[in-house]
Order: sequence, then structure tokens, then C-alpha cells
Amino acid sequence: MPSPMRSTALARHAALLLSLTYLAGCTNRTPDESTVTCAKVSYPLYDPAERVNRGIFAFNQTVDEYALAPVARGYRYTPEFFQKGVHNFTSNFGEPKVFINDLLQGNPQRSVNTLGRFTVNTTVGLLGLIDVSGPLGIPRHTADFGQTFGVWGIGNGPIVEMPLLGTANSRDATGRVLDLAFNPFGNNSDTVRTLTTVNLVGSVIDKRATLLPLTDSLKPMPDYYSALRDVAAEHRANFVLEGKQGATEPQKSRCQEAPTDDL
Repeated sequence: MPSPMRSTALARHAALLLSLTYLAGCTNRTPDESTVTCAKVSYPLYDPAERVNRGIFAFNQTVDEYALAPVARGYRYTPEFFQKGVHNFTSNFGEPKVFINDLLQGNPQRSVNTLGRFTVNTTVGLLGLIDVSGPLGIPRHTADFGQTFGVWGIGNGPIVEMPLLGTANSRDATGRVLDLAFNPFGNNSDTVRTLTTVNLVGSVIDKRATLLPLTDSLKPMPDYYSALRDVAAEHRANFVLEGKQGATEPQKSRCQEAPTDDL
């Protein structure tokens, strides 16, 4: 029989195979009167390898259609308290990375908020299964290495479609690889490895389920590749702006759910 360590490693690799183009950072929020579209991309998207990118995109779509999306749709039928628990746990597990990026961006208020959230939710909130900090007035925000590079003034670079990891500009693509490779908890105990695996699987499914309304609205577009690419670019532009402004809670803005044909 395979050892527990080997089984855990295999599970982690399997979960990585499900990290598709939808983990580019697009976030679908429920529209309300106060929401506005994401920051408009004021620069032309530079996609010199579009033909190659479209080929990789087609591969990613196949894997998503037959593997990830069906699991995500089934997940949405699970009890709401279960989905909320998964979302809270995976969000809390990622707080140390958010904290580090807050520090790298030179934003002490955001870093203090993140550290406070992680401490309270991990202890009182039972490893983050319950979001105790939100009701206490400490809202959740996110940050990643791609946002940090943008805050530092690093340019976007050309569009890159990565196998299993999706569409991004080269700056964010580099950040995404660092996000996957960096583990602030280390990897020196079975407990940490198990929690990391649970977090990886849970976050992939939870994020894909969250994005189902967005991707379902974009698929009927004449060119799904460019529609998703442009929406992701708008979201990331808004996300970087959020980091530059040092917002301690997500701005009430959302990416267009159905971009026009001329995007």
C-alpha cells in the first residue's frame, strides 16, 4: 500500500490538475445598486502568442468541461453551511500569504487587519471554519504576488495562457506560480501536508463554483477566449488599483458579466 506521504502528494498533484483558467482571479459578485464595472483597461491587451494561447485554452476547457465544472456544479447542491465552511476555511488558510503581500506592498493597516483576522478565526473560529472577524468589523480582503508586482510598478507584459493555470498577463502569471509554490506553513509535518491538501482541493472547487455564473454567461459569446481574457484583464486592473489605494476591504465593483462583442 502507498505510504500516507505518497498518497498526500498524489492528491495534491491531482488537485493541481484542476486549477484551470478560472483561477485567474475573476470574481463574480451579486449585482446591486452600488456595484460598478471593473476598472476599464486603458491599454491594448498584448497577445502576440494568441494562436498558441487559444490551443492551450482549448485544452484547459476540455479538462474543465469533463472534470472540474461538473464537480463544482455538484458542490453547489451541498448544504449552504457546508459551502460556507469550506469557503471560510480556505480563505483563512490563505491569510498568511495575504499578510506577506500586504507587507511587501508597504501597507501596515492591511497587514494588521489580515493578521487580526487570521488569529481570531483560527482560534475562536475553529481553524477558520467560522468567520468571526467579519461580524467584528474586520473585513476580508485578498492580495497575491501578481497584485504586489503591480503595486511595485511592474508592467503587465504579454498575455500568457498556461496549461491548467489559465489566462493572465506575464506579470500575473509569474505571481500565480509563486502563489502556488510558496507555502508559509512549511512542509515538515503530516498535519500541515494534510491541511494544505484539503485547502488546495477545497479552494479549487469553491472558486470554480463561485465562477460558474460568470463563465456560463460568457460561454455564449461569439469568442469565449477573448471575452474571458478581457474580463480577467479588467478585474486584475481593478485589483491592482485596490492594492495601490491600500483598500482594507474589497471595493464594491465587479467585472462585466457579459462584455460587448467589441472587447
